[in-house]
Amino acid sequence: MIRTLAEIRKEYKLAALEESVAPQNPMILFSHWLEDAFSAGAEEPTAMVLATAEPEGIVSARVVLLKAADDKEFRFFTNYDSRKGRQIGTNPHVALTFFWSVLERQVRVEGKVRKTSRKESVDYFLTRPEESRIGACISPQSQVIRDRKYLDDLHQGFQVAPGGPECPSNWGGYIVKPFRIEFWQGRPHRLHDRLQYRWSGRRWMLERLAP
Repeated sequence: MIRTLAEIRKEYKLAALEESVAPQNPMILFSHWLEDAFSAGAEEPTAMVLATAEPEGIVSARVVLLKAADDKEFRFFTNYDSRKGRQIGTNPHVALTFFWSVLERQVRVEGKVRKTSRKESVDYFLTRPEESRIGACISPQSQVIRDRKYLDDLHQGFQVAPGGPECPSNWGGYIVKPFRIEFWQGRPHRLHDRLQYRWSGRRWMLERLAP
Protein backbone atom coordinates (compact mmCIF):
# COMPACT_ATOMS: atom_id res chain seq x y z
CA MET A 1 0.00 0.00 0.00
CA ILE A 2 1.33 3.41 -0.93
CA ARG A 3 1.54 5.63 2.13
CA THR A 4 0.16 9.13 2.09
CA LEU A 5 2.62 11.96 2.63
CA ALA A 6 1.05 12.70 6.01
CA GLU A 7 2.00 9.19 7.20
CA ILE A 8 5.72 9.56 6.52
CA ARG A 9 7.68 9.79 9.78
CA LYS A 10 11.34 9.75 10.79
CA GLU A 11 12.61 9.82 14.35
CA TYR A 12 15.84 11.80 14.76
CA LYS A 13 18.17 10.41 17.42
CA LEU A 14 21.78 10.40 16.19
CA ALA A 15 23.23 13.27 18.23
CA ALA A 16 22.67 16.35 20.35
CA LEU A 17 23.91 19.94 20.08
CA GLU A 18 24.80 21.71 23.32
CA GLU A 19 26.03 25.24 23.96
CA SER A 20 29.05 23.82 25.77
CA VAL A 21 30.53 22.55 22.50
CA ALA A 22 29.65 25.63 20.42
CA PRO A 23 32.73 27.72 19.53
CA GLN A 24 32.62 31.52 19.64
CA ASN A 25 32.88 31.71 15.83
CA PRO A 26 30.06 29.84 14.02
CA MET A 27 32.23 29.34 10.95
CA ILE A 28 34.43 27.02 12.99
CA LEU A 29 31.41 24.89 13.85
CA PHE A 30 30.31 24.96 10.21
CA SER A 31 33.74 23.71 9.15
CA HIS A 32 33.51 20.82 11.64
CA TRP A 33 30.01 19.90 10.45
CA LEU A 34 31.06 20.02 6.80
CA GLU A 35 33.99 17.71 7.56
CA ASP A 36 31.59 15.39 9.38
CA ALA A 37 29.36 15.35 6.29
CA PHE A 38 32.28 14.29 4.10
CA SER A 39 33.34 11.62 6.60
CA ALA A 40 29.79 10.27 6.84
CA GLY A 41 29.57 9.87 3.08
CA ALA A 42 26.86 12.48 2.58
CA GLU A 43 25.87 12.82 -1.06
CA GLU A 44 26.88 16.23 -2.46
CA PRO A 45 27.98 17.58 0.95
CA THR A 46 28.71 21.03 -0.49
CA ALA A 47 25.25 21.38 -2.05
CA MET A 48 23.26 24.29 -0.63
CA VAL A 49 19.93 25.89 -1.37
CA LEU A 50 20.47 29.54 -2.34
CA ALA A 51 17.44 31.79 -1.89
CA THR A 52 17.30 35.22 -3.52
CA ALA A 53 14.50 37.74 -3.93
CA GLU A 54 13.18 40.34 -6.31
CA PRO A 55 13.00 43.95 -5.04
CA GLU A 56 9.26 43.50 -4.50
CA GLY A 57 9.86 40.42 -2.34
CA ILE A 58 9.19 37.51 -4.73
CA VAL A 59 11.56 34.75 -3.59
CA SER A 60 13.24 32.06 -5.70
CA ALA A 61 15.53 29.23 -4.64
CA ARG A 62 17.81 26.69 -6.26
CA VAL A 63 20.64 24.30 -5.34
CA VAL A 64 24.19 25.49 -5.99
CA LEU A 65 27.57 24.27 -4.76
CA LEU A 66 29.67 25.88 -2.05
CA LYS A 67 33.18 26.40 -3.38
CA ALA A 68 34.96 27.95 -0.39
CA ALA A 69 34.36 28.88 3.24
CA ASP A 70 36.75 30.49 5.70
CA ASP A 71 36.39 31.90 9.21
CA LYS A 72 34.20 34.77 7.96
CA GLU A 73 32.46 34.06 4.63
CA PHE A 74 31.05 31.61 2.07
CA ARG A 75 31.79 31.61 -1.68
CA PHE A 76 30.05 30.27 -4.78
CA PHE A 77 30.32 30.93 -8.53
CA THR A 78 27.73 31.40 -11.24
CA ASN A 79 26.59 33.35 -14.29
CA TYR A 80 25.99 36.98 -13.31
CA ASP A 81 23.23 37.27 -15.93
CA SER A 82 21.24 34.36 -14.47
CA ARG A 83 18.04 34.98 -12.56
CA LYS A 84 19.86 34.69 -9.25
CA GLY A 85 22.56 37.05 -10.49
CA ARG A 86 20.01 39.64 -11.56
CA GLN A 87 18.18 39.35 -8.25
CA ILE A 88 21.42 39.74 -6.29
CA GLY A 89 22.15 42.85 -8.34
CA THR A 90 19.02 44.53 -7.00
CA ASN A 91 18.73 42.86 -3.58
CA PRO A 92 22.04 41.72 -2.02
CA HIS A 93 20.43 39.79 0.85
CA VAL A 94 20.45 36.00 0.43
CA ALA A 95 19.87 32.83 2.43
CA LEU A 96 21.74 29.51 2.25
CA THR A 97 20.55 26.14 3.54
CA PHE A 98 22.66 23.01 3.93
CA PHE A 99 20.99 19.68 4.78
CA TRP A 100 22.90 16.52 5.58
CA SER A 101 20.24 13.86 6.15
CA VAL A 102 22.81 11.19 6.99
CA LEU A 103 23.75 13.25 10.06
CA GLU A 104 20.25 14.64 10.74
CA ARG A 105 21.71 18.14 10.51
CA GLN A 106 20.81 21.41 8.87
CA VAL A 107 22.57 24.77 8.70
CA ARG A 108 20.72 27.95 7.77
CA VAL A 109 22.62 31.09 6.80
CA GLU A 110 21.38 34.63 6.20
CA GLY A 111 23.75 37.24 4.89
CA LYS A 112 24.70 39.95 2.46
CA VAL A 113 26.43 39.13 -0.80
CA ARG A 114 29.03 40.84 -2.98
CA LYS A 115 31.08 39.82 -6.01
CA THR A 116 34.57 38.38 -5.71
CA SER A 117 37.42 40.16 -7.45
CA ARG A 118 37.78 39.49 -11.16
CA LYS A 119 41.11 37.79 -10.49
CA GLU A 120 39.55 35.37 -8.03
CA SER A 121 36.79 34.54 -10.50
CA VAL A 122 39.26 33.89 -13.32
CA ASP A 123 41.59 31.87 -11.10
CA TYR A 124 38.76 29.59 -10.02
CA PHE A 125 37.33 29.32 -13.55
CA LEU A 126 40.65 28.00 -14.85
CA THR A 127 40.58 25.14 -12.31
CA ARG A 128 37.31 23.80 -13.74
CA PRO A 129 37.19 20.91 -16.22
CA GLU A 130 37.30 22.13 -19.83
CA GLU A 131 33.77 20.94 -20.62
CA SER A 132 32.42 22.85 -17.61
CA ARG A 133 34.21 25.97 -18.85
CA ILE A 134 32.72 25.52 -22.30
CA GLY A 135 29.26 25.17 -20.76
CA ALA A 136 29.72 28.44 -18.90
CA CYS A 137 30.79 30.16 -22.11
CA ILE A 138 27.89 29.05 -24.28
CA SER A 139 24.89 28.91 -21.94
CA PRO A 140 22.60 31.98 -21.79
CA GLN A 141 21.65 30.88 -18.29
CA SER A 142 18.01 31.39 -17.21
CA GLN A 143 16.97 32.68 -20.65
CA VAL A 144 14.24 30.95 -22.65
CA ILE A 145 15.68 28.85 -25.51
CA ARG A 146 13.82 27.09 -28.30
CA ASP A 147 14.93 23.51 -27.61
CA ARG A 148 17.78 21.23 -26.48
CA LYS A 149 19.24 21.19 -30.00
CA TYR A 150 19.99 24.91 -29.63
CA LEU A 151 22.39 24.13 -26.76
CA ASP A 152 23.88 21.13 -28.54
CA ASP A 153 24.54 23.26 -31.64
CA LEU A 154 26.24 25.93 -29.53
CA HIS A 155 28.42 23.25 -27.96
CA GLN A 156 29.33 21.68 -31.30
CA GLY A 157 30.15 25.04 -32.84
CA PHE A 158 32.25 26.35 -29.97
CA GLN A 159 35.85 26.90 -30.96
CA VAL A 160 38.25 26.23 -28.10
CA ALA A 161 41.09 28.74 -28.12
CA PRO A 162 44.67 27.65 -27.38
CA GLY A 163 44.95 27.25 -23.63
CA GLY A 164 41.27 26.43 -23.27
CA PRO A 165 38.14 28.54 -22.81
CA GLU A 166 38.61 31.91 -21.11
CA CYS A 167 36.40 33.10 -18.27
CA PRO A 168 33.41 35.05 -19.67
CA SER A 169 32.97 38.58 -18.39
CA ASN A 170 29.49 37.70 -17.08
CA TRP A 171 30.69 34.75 -15.00
CA GLY A 172 32.26 34.85 -11.57
CA GLY A 173 32.06 34.48 -7.84
CA TYR A 174 29.97 35.77 -4.99
CA ILE A 175 30.93 36.16 -1.34
CA VAL A 176 28.24 35.76 1.32
CA LYS A 177 29.03 37.54 4.59
CA PRO A 178 26.66 36.05 7.17
CA PHE A 179 24.87 37.96 9.91
CA ARG A 180 22.82 34.98 11.16
CA ILE A 181 23.69 31.27 11.18
CA GLU A 182 21.53 28.54 12.71
CA PHE A 183 22.69 25.01 13.44
CA TRP A 184 19.90 22.42 13.63
CA GLN A 185 20.40 18.95 15.03
CA GLY A 186 17.48 16.52 14.80
CA ARG A 187 16.32 15.18 18.17
CA PRO A 188 13.63 12.70 19.30
CA HIS A 189 9.97 13.73 19.57
CA ARG A 190 10.59 16.72 17.27
CA LEU A 191 12.29 18.56 20.15
CA HIS A 192 15.25 19.47 17.94
CA ASP A 193 18.34 21.40 19.02
CA ARG A 194 18.58 24.81 17.36
CA LEU A 195 21.54 27.06 18.15
CA GLN A 196 21.55 30.45 16.45
CA TYR A 197 24.51 32.77 16.05
CA ARG A 198 23.56 36.40 15.48
CA TRP A 199 26.10 39.09 14.58
CA SER A 200 25.70 42.08 16.90
CA GLY A 201 27.98 44.39 14.93
CA ARG A 202 30.93 43.59 17.18
CA ARG A 203 30.69 39.90 18.03
CA TRP A 204 28.62 36.76 17.55
CA MET A 205 25.76 36.25 20.01
CA LEU A 206 24.75 32.64 20.71
CA GLU A 207 21.08 31.85 21.37
CA ARG A 208 18.97 28.70 21.66
CA LEU A 209 15.75 28.66 19.66
CA ALA A 210 12.66 26.60 20.42
CA PRO A 211 12.13 23.80 17.88
